[in-house]
Amino acid sequence: MNLNNNKIFRIDDVGASTKQFEQYGKWKIGNFWFLKRSWPFKKWGPYKELTANEWENVFEVFEKNNIKSMVAITASWVEKDSSLTPFPQKFPEQAAILKKALQEGKVEIANHGLTHCIVGKHLPRFWGSNRKFHREFWPDLPQAVHTEHILKSQEILESYFERPITIFVPPGNVWSYKTYLALRKTNIKKVISSRYMIDSNEKMQDIEFIDDKNGFFCLHDQDIYEKNIIN
Repeated sequence: MNLNNNKIFRIDDVGASTKQFEQYGKWKIGNFWFLKRSWPFKKWGPYKELTANEWENVFEVFEKNNIKSMVAITASWVEKDSSLTPFPQKFPEQAAILKKALQEGKVEIANHGLTHCIVGKHLPRFWGSNRKFHREFWPDLPQAVHTEHILKSQEILESYFERPITIFVPPGNVWSYKTYLALRKTNIKKVISSRYMIDSNEKMQDIEFIDDKNGFFCLHDQDIYEKNIIN
């Protein structure tokens, strides 16, 4: 993979249980039970969190190639029983590497939601895709949910990284006017996404929208393996 470009490399889904529980196939028949997790039917399915050593390799490659990077972290892992485990507790070694990289100016940390999903509807289905439920900020959810998830995710990330988190990357590029109202209660100054609010064109106050189709090379942590970035 050619890494010589001037774009910011943004890595999403770090700490998100979506990488385990969002499962669907390429074709209709591929949405049946175990086929969703099997080649060649698998479209999106289980893959593992990057290890601490792999993160060190990532930053080594980025530094060698003079790459600016951003990591969008989902603040809590949603367990099978719907309980939430904060990222620094679920992945303490990875969190420590990211914190060190942030302190050394090697990366920018962004908020990628609290759960990445609708809690309680996040587990794979016997038949069919559950992709819709791995988008956290649908407009039909109550304002209280948007506000709770935004405030809690900010609390977790800012407490651990010991500095304001000013960038929000909506999971699956889905966010709404209710999300914006919640963001106004935080230190968020920029929303980086491939699309604007899903239910409104109203201009935001004190928060800038940045279209990630310009100036960004957007990856999921899964792509670190598939695109041979650290090999």
